[in-house]
Amino acid sequence: MMLWTWIADTLRSYPELAIFLALALGFWIGSWKLGGFSLGAVTGTLLAGVVIGQLGIDISPQIKSIFFIMFLFAVGFGVGPQFVRGVASDGLPQAVFAVVISCLCLLSVYVASLLAGYGPGLATGLLAGSQTISASIGLATDALNRMGESAAVIQAELDQIPVAYAVTYLFGTVGTGWIIAFLGPKLLGINIQAECQRYEKEMAVGEPDEGIESAWHQFAMRAFRLHQAGIIAGKTVGVAQGEYGSAERLVLERLQRNGKTIDFDDNTMLEVGDVLVVSGPHEALIAWSNHAEEVADKDLLNIPMERVDVIVTQKNVDGRTLIELSKERFARGVYVHRIRRGSMGVDIPVQAQTKLQRGDIVTISGGKKHVQAVAVAVGYADRPTSVTDMVLLGSGIVLGGLIGAIVIPVGGVPITLSTSGGALISGLIFGWLRSFTPKLGSVPSATVWFMNSVGLNVFIAVVGISAGPTFIAGLQQIGVEMFLWGLFATGVPMILAPLIGKYIFRFDPAINLGCCGGARTSTASVAMVAEVAKSNVPMLGYTVPYAVSNTLLTLWGMVIVLLIGI
Repeated sequence: MMLWTWIADTLRSYPELAIFLALALGFWIGSWKLGGFSLGAVTGTLLAGVVIGQLGIDISPQIKSIFFIMFLFAVGFGVGPQFVRGVASDGLPQAVFAVVISCLCLLSVYVASLLAGYGPGLATGLLAGSQTISASIGLATDALNRMGESAAVIQAELDQIPVAYAVTYLFGTVGTGWIIAFLGPKLLGINIQAECQRYEKEMAVGEPDEGIESAWHQFAMRAFRLHQAGIIAGKTVGVAQGEYGSAERLVLERLQRNGKTIDFDDNTMLEVGDVLVVSGPHEALIAWSNHAEEVADKDLLNIPMERVDVIVTQKNVDGRTLIELSKERFARGVYVHRIRRGSMGVDIPVQAQTKLQRGDIVTISGGKKHVQAVAVAVGYADRPTSVTDMVLLGSGIVLGGLIGAIVIPVGGVPITLSTSGGALISGLIFGWLRSFTPKLGSVPSATVWFMNSVGLNVFIAVVGISAGPTFIAGLQQIGVEMFLWGLFATGVPMILAPLIGKYIFRFDPAINLGCCGGARTSTASVAMVAEVAKSNVPMLGYTVPYAVSNTLLTLWGMVIVLLIGI
């Protein structure tokens, strides 16, 4: 008992320890799985914070403000390329769809709050939980603090937010996944697996018999000595690579002349006595073997290989299909393993008709020379680094915060994005700029993860710890009623979304449900759709709606407070 008292007193005296305890317990609780469902780190951290908060721990509100603004900048930075693309290019229908569904989500919460008589605190918690958008709590908190009411009134509203959030989050997560993955195909009247198979066949049009991978892959490598003039010797490298089957994508990897390896380009003239290392399909190499002497030289055949992630930034690549790009000279000698898109890094199909977009991360392998050629032509190689450009990070947050701090009175009501909302917008702009200007600065994926995950969860931990003493009473008072309103706020937009996508936006059935999951920023639900469909085709409809809705649903935290008032 004395040990427990000492621990409690220590946590009260050093609240920073309470925050880290809430993080440790929260991530642990969030990792528990029941079937395919888990609470997730955010809900786990909130619950851990509430329990720890029963000790009556005082924490400076500045801590959650610092971590929340960092989190929002990271959110914007991650979704910037897809957000701008969706607004400005061929992703526009999906972007508009996301706006419509986001507005439906806000409307359902607003209607439920009016009918139930909820104040801004409960309305915010209902929004954050039923739409599983924890980030909205931060902007709602900023808006509440600017309402001009007494500190006691504001605190009472703030204490109700985590109660409503915890009650409605469970169905917000599980219900969304169930509606989209299982009820969605029935609403659309489709067999989602068959639709995805049909879509994949359409995307595969034009690819080689061996599959799109063969168009990028060096199958074998051999060394040849040129012993006869006029066949291969006496021709340029560019011409020789096209001899005996240019369709098979022969690649000259290395050129040795007079015992020395020399540099070459497409205009280099080949000579009798040259030893060449050539890669390509077996059939093309056999054709070469009829006109040159094959040699066995382990050192010469030891070509440095590399596997690297390339971030697409070049305008002339944006929107082009893989099969088109595979015919470019720079694509020789490399192999495409994987394509990831969006801040969540979702995998999209590697098919002939898959179109690359700025911001995509394409994993390729091949000889270092060829990998570098692709990196230069497509964007830049994102090689692992642990160094973050703090000039970019710090200045981006400050600039956004300064813009967000501007207050514009409208009808006597102070309207502002707040420093947090400004940081979100700044992140969008800087993330978009870096998608085609990589020299702007380096923010490694590990840093973005830390800012996203830890930033948000520190904020949630402080919210839970601060609300701990009043949480149980609030749960007893509104628990069942709030849960039922959560069913309404979650279910209505998600039932309407597939129908809106089908009849108004005319989305392809294979990606419709992916668009719905993205518009609700529910990665778990789209993963469930992909599992049911046995295909990752639905992910093609996920990224643009996710980028738009992730921004709007976060901003709705401020809007719902202004709509409800105190």
